[in-house]
Amino acid sequence: MSKLRFVGLDVHADTIAVAVAEPDGEVRSLGVIPNRPESIRKLMGKLGRPATLRVCYEAGPTGYVLYWQLCEMGIACDVVAPNLVPVKPTDRIKTDRRDAEKLARCHRAGDLTAVWVPDAAHEALRDLVRARLAAKRDQLRARNRLSKFLLRHGRRPPPGATPWRLRYFRWVQHVRFDLAAQQITLADYLHEVEHAAERITRLERAIDEAVAAAPARTRQVIDGLQSLRGVAKLSAVTIVAELGQVSRFASAPQLMGYAGVVSSERSSGERVRRGWITKCGNAHLRRIVVEAAWAYRFRPVISRTLAARQCTDNERVRAIAWKAQHRLHSRYCRLVARGKCRQQVVTAVARELLGFIWAIGIELERGADRDIPQAA
Repeated sequence: MSKLRFVGLDVHADTIAVAVAEPDGEVRSLGVIPNRPESIRKLMGKLGRPATLRVCYEAGPTGYVLYWQLCEMGIACDVVAPNLVPVKPTDRIKTDRRDAEKLARCHRAGDLTAVWVPDAAHEALRDLVRARLAAKRDQLRARNRLSKFLLRHGRRPPPGATPWRLRYFRWVQHVRFDLAAQQITLADYLHEVEHAAERITRLERAIDEAVAAAPARTRQVIDGLQSLRGVAKLSAVTIVAELGQVSRFASAPQLMGYAGVVSSERSSGERVRRGWITKCGNAHLRRIVVEAAWAYRFRPVISRTLAARQCTDNERVRAIAWKAQHRLHSRYCRLVARGKCRQQVVTAVARELLGFIWAIGIELERGADRDIPQAA
């Protein structure tokens, strides 16, 4: 009989509900402990030797601190996807105790799906990339507040002043209101727009520094992905930060499923019914790939900018990128000719683009492994 004990943890900011699935089949609650390292260490010491414990908890806002602590203690731990935890239709009561017991029971049955836990370097790069995304969204909100304030008071830019360009900003700085309150409001909105721009510049500079300090393999994949049309440096960094090692996906369809761009399906018997994409994956990766897919509505060409990005790539990577241009543009034109909605067409192109991203990542990571000298 197996002597393994499966421990389910329902983790919150201040407390952790604990349950254990015993080897004899019993699942029992062990109560609630404070979410503190010393409390966790004391609990695991009471449960038994590290080799006999299998711990799991749901991914959430508490991050991977608990995971790293348990790994340092020599305890096997899985961080599971919350939306993939089995739920019975008749479950109408949800408490921390019941959630912990369910995790322990499902972990013992093998019904949970573990998520990829990034190492410290990947997590730091991902946090930085997502901070820039948050800054871009804040900039959009600040610009909307300023432009709508001016529009509400009938202040329109002169003809030929492109929004948010130099001439536009010069015009905004010369706008004057009779009431001091409105002038103060305008100055505050303008200050927020300028602050957002400075914040984005500062974060992009930090991303460049982080990429320069990244391992050689990571830099190679980032450079290689830029050979694809529509994937510039920030897009490539985002893809690598969200994926980690591309080789952890055994095939391109697995990567497509991870991004949530595969079709949902409800088929039964002889009837086959497919619907919208699942969106059950990494939303950040899906967003950046769909944005890149719009570039393939244009005919294949190597522009001066793209040629500069490809100058350091090997021949195999350039061949994959050139094949992607022909295949994806052909796919786009064929689906548009059939009368498909352009947003749906671009999503289909993005799904196939992930296949080329996978091929380039595999090519570069395996090449990096071959370049590493083997120990005698």
